[in-house]
Amino acid sequence: MGLVNSPASAYETRPPRPVSPDPLSVMIEVSHLTKRFVGRTAVDDVSFEVGRGEVVGFLGPNGAGKSTTMRMLTGYLPATLGSARVNGHDVFSDSIRARREIGYMPESVPLYDDMRVSEYLDFRAALKGLRGRAIRENVGRVTELTGLRDVQRKIVGSLSKGYRQRLGLADALVHRPRLLILDEPTNGLDPNQIRQVRSLIAQLSTEHTILLSTHILSEVEMVCRRVIIIHKGRIRADDTPENLARSSRSAGILTVELKAPTEEVIDSLQAIQGIRRAAAIPSAGSSGWTQFEVRLDTGADPREEIATLTRDRHWPLRELRANQATLEDVFVEITQRD
Repeated sequence: MGLVNSPASAYETRPPRPVSPDPLSVMIEVSHLTKRFVGRTAVDDVSFEVGRGEVVGFLGPNGAGKSTTMRMLTGYLPATLGSARVNGHDVFSDSIRARREIGYMPESVPLYDDMRVSEYLDFRAALKGLRGRAIRENVGRVTELTGLRDVQRKIVGSLSKGYRQRLGLADALVHRPRLLILDEPTNGLDPNQIRQVRSLIAQLSTEHTILLSTHILSEVEMVCRRVIIIHKGRIRADDTPENLARSSRSAGILTVELKAPTEEVIDSLQAIQGIRRAAAIPSAGSSGWTQFEVRLDTGADPREEIATLTRDRHWPLRELRANQATLEDVFVEITQRD
């Protein structure tokens, strides 16, 4: 049985939550969190908040500090400086209560390979304080949710990487935590399974706050209403994917393809108000057609003037397109800025 699907529209129609949540609805509160190891600072004075019910993408390149931050939030690592609270409980001074609120799925899921899937989930549920009927009900629920019914009698060590990821997600969910912290939850899954996990995350967002780390940025755009980007241990961006894309340098670019003398086109385009620079794209021309990259001033949209120019000059125009910046464009700009 596959992962349970839910209509994407049920999630996507929800309005984005504010970037700075109301203090009364805060699930995660991180203040000046710092983690130093010998010879390096992995997390450097990080502060952010996540409101109840938010699905937040927590992104960064390898070594940026995101996994270290997640491990401090979940109580796996102590902080050097700063504080973190989950649903009002201090992660360091009130660790047991804070961890009861969290379902954590690390990137490399640690499992007991000699147990059966059902035995492992029963064991994990008991460790998390469930007893008797609650274990049976909750294990049955997460087995269905994560598509493990067909393998529940199998030995964990015989599972494929995809099923091991599902089992790690079931483990994170089994005690019905208020907060899910998922580090690369689709690692090892095929494209169909990734889509199913996306639908599951959308479904889970009605009951859980979710902090999601993944390298599949298209998935973040689809399921997250807010994105935090960390780079070199510091928060470099915190906004909705839409606002980050609008602020990207890639958003201020037009692609123009026409048939005309290259230098004359460049001079004419750069004479239009709002156009900062125009340049021919190398090796993009064919049979006399040439593509141009047109960089714009902030807020400028001279497409109408360009269309008028090509008509007046009798230049055949084959393409006039405003580039749509993606979260990947934003991520690359931020993480390659230094």
